[in-house]
Amino acid sequence: MAAERAPTSDDAVLGGRLVLRQPRKGHRVGHDAILLAAACSARPGAHLVDLGAGVGAAGLAVARRVGDVAVTLVEIEDDLVQLAGVNAARNNLAKRVRAVCLDAAARPAAFTAAGLAPGRVDHVLMNPPFNAAHNPSPDRGRRLARRAGPDTLHRWLRTASRLLRPAGVVTLIWRADGLDAILAALADGFGAVAVLPVHSKPAAPAIRVLVRAIKGSRAPLSLLPGFVLADAVGKPTEEAEAVLREAAALPLAKR
Repeated sequence: MAAERAPTSDDAVLGGRLVLRQPRKGHRVGHDAILLAAACSARPGAHLVDLGAGVGAAGLAVARRVGDVAVTLVEIEDDLVQLAGVNAARNNLAKRVRAVCLDAAARPAAFTAAGLAPGRVDHVLMNPPFNAAHNPSPDRGRRLARRAGPDTLHRWLRTASRLLRPAGVVTLIWRADGLDAILAALADGFGAVAVLPVHSKPAAPAIRVLVRAIKGSRAPLSLLPGFVLADAVGKPTEEAEAVLREAAALPLAKR
C-alpha cells in the first residue's frame, strides 16, 4: 500500500494513550489536533465525524476519552486514510472508528454513499486548512493540509451543517486572526457560538481559537477565558499538561 511504502514513524500522544503512525515528512500531528479533541463535548452513544482527519488524531483522541462514541474519519488523501485505519486498529478502537476517503467539501451524494446521510450526526470536528494559497509548501501533504481557498471555511461548514442533526454541534480550530471569518461563516445556520482563545504564553496574543457552535440555535456568543500553553519562561502550564498529556477535556467540552 502507498501508506506503507512511504516513510512513517510511530509517535505517542496524550502521554502514550494513543500511538499514531504518520508520515515522516509533510503535515504531522501537533497540538492543534489534541486541543480540538479536548474541546469536543461528545457524550457516550454519539456519532462524531472528523472532517479532514489526517491520520485520525483528533477523532481517535475523542474515542479514547469518551467511551461508546462512534467516529467516522473523513480524509481526502488515500494514504492518510489507510494510516487512520491502521491507527484505529492498533489502538483497539476499530470497532467504533472507521476511516473513509472523501473530500470534506464533496457533494451530498458522495457522503450518503459513504454512509453519512444528512441530519444523522451528533458532532462534527474540523481543522480546516487555514493558510492562504500564496507561498505553498513544496510538500504535497503539508500543502493540502494547510492551504485554504477563499471559500474553504464556508464549504466545510456547509458540509457540517448538512451532516448534523438539529441542535448538533460543530467544533473547530482556526487561526486567531481569522475569528471574524469564522463568525461570519457560522452566522448562516449556527448559534450559541463559544470561543476559547489559545495563547502560547500569558502575555502573548492568541495564536488559535477553538470555536463551538450549535446548529439552529439562537443563543448569543460567549467568549471564554483564554487557555495558555506555557508560562513566561516556556514551561508548559499545568492546564496544558493536563490536556496534552493526560487527555483532560477543555471547558468547551463541558458546556
